[in-house]
Amino acid sequence: MPKIIPVPDELSQPFWDAVNERRLILQNCTDCDALQYPPQLDCPGCEEGDTIEWVEVEGRGHIAAYIVIEDGRLNRRMPDQPYNLALITLDQDPTVNFYSNLPGVPPYEVPVGAAVEVMFEEVAPGQLIHEWRLVE
Repeated sequence: MPKIIPVPDELSQPFWDAVNERRLILQNCTDCDALQYPPQLDCPGCEEGDTIEWVEVEGRGHIAAYIVIEDGRLNRRMPDQPYNLALITLDQDPTVNFYSNLPGVPPYEVPVGAAVEVMFEEVAPGQLIHEWRLVE
């Protein structure tokens, strides 16, 4: 399935640099100890920007829900329809969510509640993205 190639900006560059090293990092507020994704300038909880640091997290989670894209409008993805779009909840902090098409899981066969782990997939020379796969 064709993937979107990320175009990092100043805010997201540390995240994508870590992904290219096969590591998952998230922003963490040192005042309220809250993880956040996607990257933001300020902590949404205490609205401070100078308390944000990057921390490495365990790439483990669970499938909270999913939908199957049958009639999406993204030209790059039309040949692959139908495909899964799963909501992944991070075990380390259930308020942090990711989306994944769950490579290797057939459409409509997503086991809600199943454990997943982060994986890294090359989408362009030297550029990885994070995806999620079922834990066996």
